[in-house]
Amino acid sequence: MLSFLFSIVLLVLGYILYGRLVARIFGADANRTTPAIANPDGVDYVAMPWWKIFLIQFLNIAGLGPIFGAIMGVMFGPSAFLWIVFGSIFGGAVHDYLSGMLSLRRNGASLPELVGEQLGTGVKQFMRAFSLILMVLVGAVFVSGPAGLLAGMVSSISVTWWIVIIFVYYMLATLLPIDKLIGKIYPIFGFALLFMAIGILISLFVNNAPIPEVWSGLASQHPQGYPIFPMMFVSIACGAVSGFHATQSPMMARCMVNEKYGRPCFYGAMIAEGVVALIWAAAASSFFGSVGGLQEYVASLPATANKAAEVVNLISNSWLGKFGGILAVLGVVAAPITSGDTALRSARLIAADFLHIDQKPIAKRLMVAVPLFVGTFILLQINFDIIWRYFAWSNQTLSVFTFWALTVYLYKEKRNYWITLLPAFFMSAVCSAYIMVAPEGFGLPLYIGYITAAIVCVSFLLLFIRFTRNKK
Repeated sequence: MLSFLFSIVLLVLGYILYGRLVARIFGADANRTTPAIANPDGVDYVAMPWWKIFLIQFLNIAGLGPIFGAIMGVMFGPSAFLWIVFGSIFGGAVHDYLSGMLSLRRNGASLPELVGEQLGTGVKQFMRAFSLILMVLVGAVFVSGPAGLLAGMVSSISVTWWIVIIFVYYMLATLLPIDKLIGKIYPIFGFALLFMAIGILISLFVNNAPIPEVWSGLASQHPQGYPIFPMMFVSIACGAVSGFHATQSPMMARCMVNEKYGRPCFYGAMIAEGVVALIWAAAASSFFGSVGGLQEYVASLPATANKAAEVVNLISNSWLGKFGGILAVLGVVAAPITSGDTALRSARLIAADFLHIDQKPIAKRLMVAVPLFVGTFILLQINFDIIWRYFAWSNQTLSVFTFWALTVYLYKEKRNYWITLLPAFFMSAVCSAYIMVAPEGFGLPLYIGYITAAIVCVSFLLLFIRFTRNKK
């Protein structure tokens, strides 16, 4: 319990202290005119109060990742708590804040355009395709997960029909002006998600949950023998570092009325997500008596079951009662749905940006969105676990490009680029090692993954050194 409490305190202090430092390094200026004020269009560029932007950003990024990812990640042991805390403060929150603020300075430009501006045209073209694929993956992941949970709650409606219902909502959220549906319905979803997190947090204390302590051992406890590096750092993505977040930040940058709100809306939303991930990691590792108990329960589930969803459902109903359990699971349902809809909306904006298609007319929005809907529907025919694993790696790989682009930007601006350079190296090593050793990757021996990670990092270092010399 002490490790858990100390972790919460560290996250709060990280927002107050390191978040302020990062904002100072970037040079947030309260007197600059924002895109929402300079170029309102009534569809995507719509001025909103900062608290609403925070709530939307939080729900956008707090999908299945900080809940399902934390549950599956804590099976590695208490080391998961360290990654959530330090990954959020020094990695994820920095990544989200700077990508959002850079978009704010670039008239709300989408992520591929921001990365391409810093890393070159070739990278821009790759990022356009890669980001679109990731957004469609997110849309598919965040349809099937909630549909399975809702079918378990309302047995009279099948999973297929829940998928149809959620898909119709996605279409509306993608096409309508951002303040018409997303801006109005998110506060309701926010209440459900906050109730879930607070309810589970209180239950941890009421039940005197035996949360494992960090000092009890940091070695991997994964039942399949997976090593902590690189496997855990991909399993826990949205609760620490997530490239997907940088695709959402530009959407909110188009609605912000003052740069001073960037820290609570971008950095603060990531810290809040870290708290949610901590709560679920603590709940999953203590509800069953230990990490080993969690592993035994997951192993007992059918191969076709959504294992993390089953854990969420059981914990919520056991600790919060029937009514509380319904609200808690609704929070878990709301979180991914509100990430899936904005993922597809982001995909529309990314495609419209590089195709130069005006998004004010509804016909042109449909022209861009319909192919995205078709691609998402096709992916829904694939097993959820397979989609999730590829989404997790793609998600982290996207963060690598974002970190390097931010590093180049800070260097050009003669600002402290070490705050992004170190996370860029770390995530480069994680992603390159993971794809070499993971079962869904090449499945090679671990030492080959480590050698590959070293080669990739040295190569990136040499490229960065050459870039700095050319600039000088």
